[in-house]
Amino acid sequence: MSSLILDVKNYSKSFHLHEQNKVIPSSHDVSFQVHAGQLTALIGPTGAGKSSILKGIYRTYLPSAGRILYHSAHDGCIDLARSDEHQILALRRHEIGFVTQFLHCLPRQATLDVVATPLLQQGMRAELAQEKAKELLDAMNLPERLWHISPATFSGGERQRVNLARGLISQPRLLLLDEPTASLDPKTAEKVMGLIQDLKQHGTAMLAIFHDPNITQQLADHIIELSPPPAHTTLCQEKQIA
Repeated sequence: MSSLILDVKNYSKSFHLHEQNKVIPSSHDVSFQVHAGQLTALIGPTGAGKSSILKGIYRTYLPSAGRILYHSAHDGCIDLARSDEHQILALRRHEIGFVTQFLHCLPRQATLDVVATPLLQQGMRAELAQEKAKELLDAMNLPERLWHISPATFSGGERQRVNLARGLISQPRLLLLDEPTASLDPKTAEKVMGLIQDLKQHGTAMLAIFHDPNITQQLADHIIELSPPPAHTTLCQEKQIA
């Protein structure tokens, strides 16, 4: 049986609109687990709180309630909902990766440097980090003529290839994926799916949201279905994979 990497218990997130004196529920009482070498997918309609769960695990958002128990390779069991910022930053650098829907990078930073940055932060030599970045950008079908310029002027699909390469390059212990193939052409999306399968073989645990149900069925070992609450509750149940 694969080892437990992430155990989310009764996660909830609400957004407070102080100027309007309103509370908007997003996710409520959601529980699931993610294991090494497996991909767990979140599905459900817009408003069910899928992205807010990923951002709560990565600590872009502070959870409103619940526990997020992450089993670190070096520090044992950590509750991400209560960890201090220094510990969260260290985990992002060494163990937890997040591929969002949007690429954020320094202005005028060359694409090769954007992709190599996670390896440099881990102490890898610059020459080796750039070689690995070249290999991954080539696998993503990003033309070599774009490697030495900033991705700021790229198309949406090109930027997403850079975003994916940066997220995958360090082979994190836990990888969060928020619609990683949404703006990719079918050929590149197929390559990304192959890279995700490779990471599973490597032992990476993954929690993902996919826009295409067919990709979910092909890649997911477990599916967590969320539905928006009629009033204040997000329902959660696990679907069995045939």
